[in-house]
Amino acid sequence: MRGLAKAFGDVRALGGVDLEVRTGTVLGLLGPNGAGKTTLVRVLATLLTPDSGTATVVGLDVVADAAALRHQIGLAGQYAAVDENLTGLENLTMVGRLYGASRSQAKVRGRELLERFDLVDSGGRVTSTYSGGMRRRLDLAAALVAKPPVLFLDEPTTGLDPRSRIGLWETIEGLVAEGTTVLLTTQYLDEADRLADSIAVIDHGQVIAQGTSDELKDRVGGERVEVSLEDAADAPAAIRALEPMAEGEVTSRDATVIVPVRSRRGVLVEAVKLLSASEVGIEDVNIRRPTLDDVFLSLTGHAAEEPPEAQEKVQAA
Repeated sequence: MRGLAKAFGDVRALGGVDLEVRTGTVLGLLGPNGAGKTTLVRVLATLLTPDSGTATVVGLDVVADAAALRHQIGLAGQYAAVDENLTGLENLTMVGRLYGASRSQAKVRGRELLERFDLVDSGGRVTSTYSGGMRRRLDLAAALVAKPPVLFLDEPTTGLDPRSRIGLWETIEGLVAEGTTVLLTTQYLDEADRLADSIAVIDHGQVIAQGTSDELKDRVGGERVEVSLEDAADAPAAIRALEPMAEGEVTSRDATVIVPVRSRRGVLVEAVKLLSASEVGIEDVNIRRPTLDDVFLSLTGHAAEEPPEAQEKVQAA
């Protein structure tokens, strides 16, 4: 992707995106609702034409070679695109027929996928009786009917219960192990942390940071001591007490004080001594490394799961 831009009227969904994804890896596109993730996927999947910029997938231009490219990609969107009046097998057979397979070939492939996604027992039932997790698995199976080398997953686990999410993660990991290249959009930080080989943080239609999970976390800083206070009103006193041990600015969030430190050794004991000397009540104290949530908050000023109100128009567009 080079300079990809797309606008809907006065709303700029993409503001010039540059990205590369290596074959056989997962790129996690991380950002809040309305950041431009779905628009980017739709451009790469030939469903939208960019206003400017270029993009190629498996060497095919998303505009000039759109027809040929559609045979090389699979797409599973935010909502399971299954026909509720058909059975699971009928849904997969229909997709195979649309790709040009004979009815017998399409059924064989459909049965293979039902087995792979643990849907054999429900393959003869109409999908209106499926649970949300089952529909997600069937939708992903449909995206794999043509055995595409590239797969676009647009927030595939939205609305799923924890067990279904983990099951879908394991399925995605299996596909990548077999050589599939995946572009995964998500607003779930734990999902990006687990699945993505590299992560691009997108906000307001632009990539604002890119790297591996560890590289992005390193941008925020090293280890940090987090102190939960008995009384949030003691936060200013706690900040003053802990400043001598800090390797940067000491901050607070409600009743939690966050202290960046250079190393783990001895810092918990030191923090307790300093706060005790200042007569600040402590409820809990621990040390941890920055998370992707910290990264996103530091880059954008808001949490990944909070869609900025001004950006909701982008998603609607």
